[in-house]
Amino acid sequence: MKQKRYRNLDPTARPANFGDLLRWQKERFKKQKDMSFVVGQAPHKQQALLHANQDKLTITWIGHSTFLIQLAGLTIVTDPVWASRMGFSRRLEEPGLSLDEIPPVDIVLLSHSHYDHMDVPSLKKLKGTPAVLVPEGLGPKVRKLMQENRVYELSWWGQVRIGSVEFHFVPAQHWTKRTLTDTNTSHWGGWIIQRYMEPSTETLHKPESIYFAGDSGYFQGFREIGEKFSDITYALMPIGAYEPEWFMGTQHMTPEEAIQAFVDIGAEVFIPMHYGAFYLADDTTEEALDRLLTEWRQRELEDCHLQLLKHGETLSSGYSEKNCN
Repeated sequence: MKQKRYRNLDPTARPANFGDLLRWQKERFKKQKDMSFVVGQAPHKQQALLHANQDKLTITWIGHSTFLIQLAGLTIVTDPVWASRMGFSRRLEEPGLSLDEIPPVDIVLLSHSHYDHMDVPSLKKLKGTPAVLVPEGLGPKVRKLMQENRVYELSWWGQVRIGSVEFHFVPAQHWTKRTLTDTNTSHWGGWIIQRYMEPSTETLHKPESIYFAGDSGYFQGFREIGEKFSDITYALMPIGAYEPEWFMGTQHMTPEEAIQAFVDIGAEVFIPMHYGAFYLADDTTEEALDRLLTEWRQRELEDCHLQLLKHGETLSSGYSEKNCN
């Protein structure tokens, strides 16, 4: 039976071809990049809080697109990658917390199947027996890997509620591939994570919500996400692996495009990710941050709405409100 192949909302946004890949590699060979700048590790890590926490919203950056998020008593891990290398390249910096240092995991969110977002050894070594939420088409593979776990397979705009937290799978502009023959046989996207509130209490308490964008090029879908979810508190947005832009443009955002996506969705706080852990393209950690900060200042956006996390740093609920007043 012929496998289903998934597409972007913009059908012209497709992966580069083999000729483009060869052209990029020729260009890359001629470039000399200074890789000495690193994000750094948080000076004070909060493992005790993470193990004891029962209700507080926390966001801890492990590295790349891996976060440990706690909301309404659930411990959630996004795109688990504790790998020490990606292909031929060693990790630029150690994960913010080791697998042994994190608490048992209740939920895993996968944005797509690329190796830098779905590392099988990391997935299998997580403590606990987490439920795993995956894009459409990825369910069969993950069910084989995680035999004792619940696996929920969602299409774009699908949702599932676990405990008092709702998880909504939303569009992104990207692609998938793990083998020579499985290009785009599973989907890709981002996740909205929000505490469920009874309709009678929504006017009294603003629901806490997080947008994990996964991996994406810039596209008009960000506006639609912002329209459907009008009260996003934190936006975890990718800013790296964009150079050369002629090659990466449809699949990865530049820092400037990431800021525009943040504006489109109307979130309160921008937390950058997808940089600083692996050398996946030709941009460096320092270049990505410099471009992000330059654009932020040129747009005259308030500093309190941008939170640059160190590896292993934990952001707690209420940070934006305390620092923007």
